[in-house]
Amino acid sequence: MKIKKICVLGGTGFVGRHLATRLANQGYSLKVLTRHPQRHREIEVLPGTELIGADIHDPKALAEQFAGCDAVINLVGVLHEYANQSFHTVHAELPAKVVDACRVTGVKRLLHMSALHADAAKGPSQYLFTKGEGENTVMQATDLAVTCFKPSIIFAPDDNFYNQFAGLLKFSLALPLACPNSRFAPVYVEDVAQAFEIALDNDATIGQRYELCGPRIYTFKEIVEDIARMMGKKRMVIGLPDAMARLQAKIFGLLPVKIFSMDNYLSLQVDSVCACNGLEALGITPHSVEGIMPAHFADRPYDTLRQTARRS
Repeated sequence: MKIKKICVLGGTGFVGRHLATRLANQGYSLKVLTRHPQRHREIEVLPGTELIGADIHDPKALAEQFAGCDAVINLVGVLHEYANQSFHTVHAELPAKVVDACRVTGVKRLLHMSALHADAAKGPSQYLFTKGEGENTVMQATDLAVTCFKPSIIFAPDDNFYNQFAGLLKFSLALPLACPNSRFAPVYVEDVAQAFEIALDNDATIGQRYELCGPRIYTFKEIVEDIARMMGKKRMVIGLPDAMARLQAKIFGLLPVKIFSMDNYLSLQVDSVCACNGLEALGITPHSVEGIMPAHFADRPYDTLRQTARRS
């Protein structure tokens, strides 16, 4: 199955920008759909890339934009619900619309971004439950050539996760942290993007679900403490007992700008680590946090990198 032209949903987001850049530089022709093209003009400078204003939740718009494409990539996901976007709409209904539009237009190849431990039967949070619904929908479309990716948290110098905690640590001498013992295996965004690229023209990946993890497992508390060290800041990270963590989630969930919610708390009840790392199956050697992030956070990158090397 030779892929030349790809329609990307979620191409203006964190992972999408990295993936679009990689695919464009490899000579693929891209159509990146967004409701707000005026906010993402940097995408237009990528070779062979069209930035198109479209409502991705409109089945007619999807069919119109999928026409003439060889493949579709769906990266769309949300960590918080707002009045205009629910988990079910984004994670469950949209994948079903994508599958329908692929069938209408004759697109056979579909790559889908799910989440590690997404589960439509036992997902403890609405995030994981609805991600599981969407994953099942695309994988059950046996008339399409589908590959699904299930990453742990994804990191890079331009990510939200590490940078959000860096922002909190910058002005706080002590940081109360919910679910401090929850475990993650952070995976580098370029490794995730490479996994998508490899799968595009590899028929052996059709019908497969790939868990994607970095080379090391950390507790939530260890991640935040490492961020403080990389910033060169002395900070106290205080792990909250479960009752206090639930209270923090309920209070933060009432704020207009979501940082942490009860649904996030429920997601943290499941360790975000791989049973079988799909990066290895795809021939990708995963990058470590220690190899990428210290230079981003440090005021003096060389000194911090040297300190990091002594700790390893």
